[in-house]
Amino acid sequence: MHRHLVSSGSPFEPEIGFSRAVRVGNHIAVAGTAPIAPGGTAAPGDVYGQTRRCLEIIERAIAEAGGELRHVTRTRVMLTDISRWEEAARAHGEVFSGAKPACTFVQVGRLIDPGWLVEIEADCVAEPGAG
Repeated sequence: MHRHLVSSGSPFEPEIGFSRAVRVGNHIAVAGTAPIAPGGTAAPGDVYGQTRRCLEIIERAIAEAGGELRHVTRTRVMLTDISRWEEAARAHGEVFSGAKPACTFVQVGRLIDPGWLVEIEADCVAEPGAG
């Protein structure tokens, strides 16, 4: 089966050996996505702003793989401080109010960059033929 690889241009992709997203058949898997912006971390100290940035990167990767946000079936939101989950949840709810994917929020000890407060993964089942 054909594998469609999507790159976001993250400097970590070639170093680690991963793709931002991979589509095989109708399935799209989006890797853990951090709030990377040109010049560094987006929205320093702002969980809501970082979550929005992660979701923008995810949306772009899904589109490049031939999918849409409405195809997202599961998200995993990893936070360095679970007490701030509502900030991330507000951004998630704004983006996924229509799709309502299965969603998990977890606290992690640390992410690669100490300035990252959130990282998000997503899985999709897209329509046949696209991508």
